[in-house]
Amino acid sequence: MVALDRRGKVDSERAAEESQATHPMTTAPFDRPQGASPPAMANHPSRPNPAMLVVPILLVVVTYLFWYQTWFGRRLSDQEMAEYLADTSVPHKTQHALAQMGERMTHGDESVKRWYPQVLALAGSPQPQFRLTAAWVMGQDSSSPAFHQALRELLLDGQPAVRLNAALALVRFRDAAAEPELRLMLWPYTLRAPRAGVVKFLMKRGDAVKASSLVARIEAAKGESEDVSAPLTGEIQDLIVPDGATVARDEPIMALSPGVDQVWECLRGLYFVGQAQDAEDIESFVRNTPRVPERVKQQAEITAQAIRSRTTLEQTRR
Repeated sequence: MVALDRRGKVDSERAAEESQATHPMTTAPFDRPQGASPPAMANHPSRPNPAMLVVPILLVVVTYLFWYQTWFGRRLSDQEMAEYLADTSVPHKTQHALAQMGERMTHGDESVKRWYPQVLALAGSPQPQFRLTAAWVMGQDSSSPAFHQALRELLLDGQPAVRLNAALALVRFRDAAAEPELRLMLWPYTLRAPRAGVVKFLMKRGDAVKASSLVARIEAAKGESEDVSAPLTGEIQDLIVPDGATVARDEPIMALSPGVDQVWECLRGLYFVGQAQDAEDIESFVRNTPRVPERVKQQAEITAQAIRSRTTLEQTRR
């Protein structure tokens, strides 16, 4: 009988447990026999799993190392400089070396001249980002005839950002060849269709854009398409054709107004190389451009005055 009672007790407890698991609210959470001790684990809080601490730490360390390796402010050794300028298979490393080289040039570091041939080679690279950065670097040494000539050639580059950097760099050489490009960059840039097809705009009038931002897509026959990126930072001033229109190759589709920094840099460049006709053009730009920041207005006034003074002086000397 004892065995039967004990077995019956076990069965009863199991049934109660199953009932509570199925219907957790049928028994009050604090119902327990009087004098019963709480579960043992209640007096011993669980310890954190070491793996739970290691994973976040590893994520922080990996993120920091990635940032440090890609940060252009990280000081490169001469060996790294030579390696990154010669091997362009990792573009951000080559750009890092170019950026640091330019920085060293601004501090009068003559040792970087050993890498001038690599800079000239990168100025002729098929990669626009290399040509863009090389143009800036070459502007840091206005005594180099080789750099001067390479910058003049970059004024004919197919990428407007490269032409702009080349023009700004040529200002350091006091080369008036930079003037047409600087004046042109004060005004909206016309973006053209890279191929024939149906244009689908990805952004609208008034949207701010950064260089390389996708602004449209041209959908051609047979499911083919080509993305259209903004070549410069600025704002979408106008959509020249309706969304969904069929366009031909090189047909104008969008007008991009220049960014504030671009305008400011161009005005600073024209201060040195601007021609007589530029003064009126600059004043017209300020009058006809809404929301011109105060610093841009001030630079425009200073530049126009400098051009007029220089023109008057040149006429006097004649």
